[in-house]
Amino acid sequence: MGRLRGFLWLFTGLVVAVMAGFVAFTTLSNATQAQGSGSVLSGPEVSVVVATRAIDIRSPLTSEDLEVRNLPVETVPEGAVRQLDDAVGMVTLVDLYPGEIILAQRLVDPNVTSEDGRMALVVAEDEVLMAFPAKDLMSQVGILKPGDQVDLLFSLEVPTGRVTQLAGGGETGSAGTMNEEELATFNALQNVTVAAVVAGKTPTGGSDKSRAEAILLTVSPQDALVLKFALDSEAIPDIVLRAPGADQPFETAPVDVDYMINRYQIPVEVGR
Repeated sequence: MGRLRGFLWLFTGLVVAVMAGFVAFTTLSNATQAQGSGSVLSGPEVSVVVATRAIDIRSPLTSEDLEVRNLPVETVPEGAVRQLDDAVGMVTLVDLYPGEIILAQRLVDPNVTSEDGRMALVVAEDEVLMAFPAKDLMSQVGILKPGDQVDLLFSLEVPTGRVTQLAGGGETGSAGTMNEEELATFNALQNVTVAAVVAGKTPTGGSDKSRAEAILLTVSPQDALVLKFALDSEAIPDIVLRAPGADQPFETAPVDVDYMINRYQIPVEVGR
């Protein structure tokens, strides 16, 4: 009788052990399948624009600053920009960090005109906004866009008989009289930001976006005086566009007739 009772207890323990093992195996299999299916079957995604690098406040966005990524719908905040064209050229109202989703409410369009006729521009405290007449060829062909970095070149008639005060207190002069002038071309300002392009007007008073009337530039107050002097002196301006991200200073020398003769070894007749 004792042996029978022991056999029954042993049999019952084996059954319980087998059932426990089966339950554990089933639970583990279900968890593995759920994890596997979760990695394969993800939730719905949407395309959003994110920053590729750190961007300072009041910076115009370029295509190099942004990229499009697919993210789960539940992680995308309201107001997220979905297309690159909707962000390029906009000005940031906050600092942005790499991988941050671009939000429309944190951008301002420099070409939007408000009811009072002013453009929605953001200018740093140590800068001024200057309207530069769009008379040069680069401005007229419609290439320039907000956020572009440009250099401003001028050709100006200068007296040949002037005496110039040097920084060290000395003087330098050139032959000739103050009545004689010669043309000199120079790079007046480098790496200037185009804040906006003001469209011209149609005969009916509308906006003609195919033709620029003025280029709005953000410059220091002193540089604004340089530009005004050049314009008031009837210097001939030209704007040249820099490559994206090229903000280094260029080493240039003013060009006049002597420079051209010396560089290209142009033969000249010397008077007797």
